Amino acid sequence: MNPFFQQIYDIVAQIPYGRVVSYGQIAWMLGRPRAAREVGRAMRCCPDGLPWQRVVMQDGTIAGGMYAEMRRALLETEGVAFLPDGRVDMQTCRWSGC
Repeated sequence: MNPFFQQIYDIVAQIPYGRVVSYGQIAWMLGRPRAAREVGRAMRCCPDGLPWQRVVMQDGTIAGGMYAEMRRALLETEGVAFLPDGRVDMQTCRWSGC
């Protein structure tokens, strides 16, 4: 496995229930602030058992193509707050990190 991907998965495993982080935030936590797209690539092949639904775009938009509705439903069951336009309320739900 790509060592950078493993570092990403290590962070994702720590995201608490009811909290979210952005792709860019994970990249920043790992000292690679310009690697948000690489984080996105890693998340497309995320191992089973990780809370993949808790990783969203910087503005709270839920990515995931055909899985976006499933991701939203999972976040709703965790009590994640949404703005009227359907984005995650990042001010309320952002995890500040490890």
